[in-house]
Amino acid sequence: MFREAGAADFARVMQLYRELHPGDPIVADERAQAVYDEILATPGMRLFLLEDDGVAIASTYLNIIPNLTRGAAPYGVVENVIVAAARRGTGVGKAVMAGTLQAAWDAGCYKVMLLTGSKRESTHAYYRACGFVADEKTGFVARRPS
Repeated sequence: MFREAGAADFARVMQLYRELHPGDPIVADERAQAVYDEILATPGMRLFLLEDDGVAIASTYLNIIPNLTRGAAPYGVVENVIVAAARRGTGVGKAVMAGTLQAAWDAGCYKVMLLTGSKRESTHAYYRACGFVADEKTGFVARRPS
């Protein structure tokens, strides 16, 4: 079942995120809970789960950005796409992305973007299979200086 995450899903989402970036430093539960609550409370920020028999097996994070061009239609940015390691290659990723894209279309988005740091062709093929195409624009990312 594809659904929006709620307050009771914090531990389940964090478990998936630990698989997404296993090398990330562990954030104190209080800090992570505060950020999670902020995400859930902010209009336009939508965190989704895909479940199988009550077990969270995939998640995505959709940000709907207000926009003054394109007839004032918003656009979406997808982040933190994660499928539980044991379920990868089974179609779960396509299902969670299909639900996420439908949510963006339902919100009136005229486009949905994502960036990936992955250099793996299999990751790029997955995004193409979900309906994404390489854009003619050049992507740039600014990172905080260390």
